[in-house]
Amino acid sequence: MSTNQPLNAGGGHIAWVDFLRILACFLVVLAHCCDPFVGSFDGSFDFKSGVFIGSLVRPCVPLFAMISGVLLFPVTMEMGAFYSRRLKRILIPLVVWSLALPLFYFLYFAAGVQTASPNIVMDTYTWSATVDKLYTFIFNFNYDTTPLWYVYMLVGLYLFMPIMSAWLTQAKRKDVKIFLGIWIFSMVLPYVQMLAPTLGYEGNYGNMGILGICDWNPYGMFYNFAGFMGYMVLAHYLMKYPLDWNWKKTLSITLPLFLVGFAITFFGFLETQKHFPGQYSKLEILWYFSGINVFMMTFAIFAIVSKLRIKTSPALSRIAALTFGVYLCHFFFVQCAYDAIDFLGWTGLPACVKIPLMACLASAVSLFLVWLLNLNRWTRKSIM
Repeated sequence: MSTNQPLNAGGGHIAWVDFLRILACFLVVLAHCCDPFVGSFDGSFDFKSGVFIGSLVRPCVPLFAMISGVLLFPVTMEMGAFYSRRLKRILIPLVVWSLALPLFYFLYFAAGVQTASPNIVMDTYTWSATVDKLYTFIFNFNYDTTPLWYVYMLVGLYLFMPIMSAWLTQAKRKDVKIFLGIWIFSMVLPYVQMLAPTLGYEGNYGNMGILGICDWNPYGMFYNFAGFMGYMVLAHYLMKYPLDWNWKKTLSITLPLFLVGFAITFFGFLETQKHFPGQYSKLEILWYFSGINVFMMTFAIFAIVSKLRIKTSPALSRIAALTFGVYLCHFFFVQCAYDAIDFLGWTGLPACVKIPLMACLASAVSLFLVWLLNLNRWTRKSIM
């Protein structure tokens, strides 16, 4: 996710980018509201509702990556200046929320709040466990800071962007298309690895990786073409060479693309759950952000939203500017919203109602908190 404001060549805001940021942010919140229901793995209607909505919103994070590609490519400043400007704007929030979220959770449960969420293990919310979280974030995120996985990854993207930008600046259109073609092909490889054992593949020294991946090498043949950088390059390509499609052609291509991608994601998850019940390592393959099915859905949404004629609005721009902060803090308020529904006696509501309700509550509270933090120049550094 980029913290830059989307500006067009005339200095005004690109309204559809503002709208896309808000949409992507709400989809992230909606995705995390599905977790307690998906985490039951009981095959119930609520479980399937969580899988349905969770599958529907998988383009959320790839859309943020594409927005970064729109706003930051090409990199026009020197590498050192770019690193200094970009990294300090995300490393400070990373540290602040890596400390704040575990403390929020500790105080929340220490106050005696009871939760029925299958994702919560109360033994991990003792003071000693919380203290561990306050320094181990230098190695990786934890459950309390789940959304911050993207911020770690974003740092890596920023480090590589000046290098990729130098190539994009001089690359011919056909060269970029070749890169994108290889990137799209790499999105199929998780499914190839999944199916390989059925064709007799037994792995290499116990490691089930393919195409050169083994215990001493995690970097497979297409490693350098895989991941979120492809979404950034794709967004840059689509801005430099816009799709010359009318609305009829746009919808006739993007709607079937989205529906096919969603069908693979949703039904594939349910089918995988039958064979590998409750095994996140297997189930997440269908939800990979860099899987071909999620790419199909992401491209469809980006292509449609980029054609919308949305008028620039100060309110739209202000909310869009706060989305990074909402992303950083919303996960805790998703937990609060889940428990609030139980507290209010709405446990009988189906998950297909609870999930959007939770998302609206968590988004509203998160936005209010981020708005408050934005009022002070010191606290503002924690959200943008």
